[in-house]
Amino acid sequence: MPVVNDMAEAQLARFPSLKDKNVFITGGGSGIGAAIVSAFAEQGARVAFVDIEKEASEALCESLAEAGLVKPLFRHCDIRDIAALQATIQGLAQELGTFDVLVNNAANDQRHQLAEVTVDYWDDRIAINQRPMFFTCQAIAPGMQKKGGGSIINLSSISWHLSNGGYPVYTTAKAAVVGLTRGLARDLGPHNIRVNTVSPGWVMTERQIALWLDAAGEEDIKRNQCLPGKLQPWHLARMVLFLAADDSAMCTAQEFIVDAGWA
Repeated sequence: MPVVNDMAEAQLARFPSLKDKNVFITGGGSGIGAAIVSAFAEQGARVAFVDIEKEASEALCESLAEAGLVKPLFRHCDIRDIAALQATIQGLAQELGTFDVLVNNAANDQRHQLAEVTVDYWDDRIAINQRPMFFTCQAIAPGMQKKGGGSIINLSSISWHLSNGGYPVYTTAKAAVVGLTRGLARDLGPHNIRVNTVSPGWVMTERQIALWLDAAGEEDIKRNQCLPGKLQPWHLARMVLFLAADDSAMCTAQEFIVDAGWA
């Protein structure tokens, strides 16, 4: 569905440099990813995304088209299958054009305890939360180099900043995002490709609300955030838009935290 927020549309910035840009997003079918897909579509960008959830992703595409926006291209893909992911990227680039923007959003913060983690579980969590980021960059960067520039945005999390427990493989993967960003920023900078991290706080997606927002969680938000209210997916999407647009021309190798002051 198109982004719905609690601010009048006229109060939010438009980024003319994003019009007609080609954007690829992982995990775009729901939550933060859906808000990012919608936000780019509203800016006039041409959006392609992958997700494992077919029904929600197709519904998002239809709702954006019904709103009069350019319908995003959706491909069902399990990002753990790197060969399939890279082949999907190549196919979409042939259909849409070389990508100007890459947003590595897909992740899963499934809870687990240290003693329960097996090698197979570790590999599966890394295969979702860390490994695809590198290989989407590997697939898309050459096209950006030929174009003369681009923007890569990797989503991390404040969880590792806060020393959160209860999902150590997840926090390991999300901390590694910053290392990937900084290393690639150095390697790709000479080609005018910017690489940045966006780290969300506790964002009120449908999944987060259903699984973990209880009375104690409400108190945590009030106690730990500097700003009142709750983080919404569109708050993250707006930061992603800025980093994708020409307005952030000299921003690279940085981590931008959107958490209402929690961290």
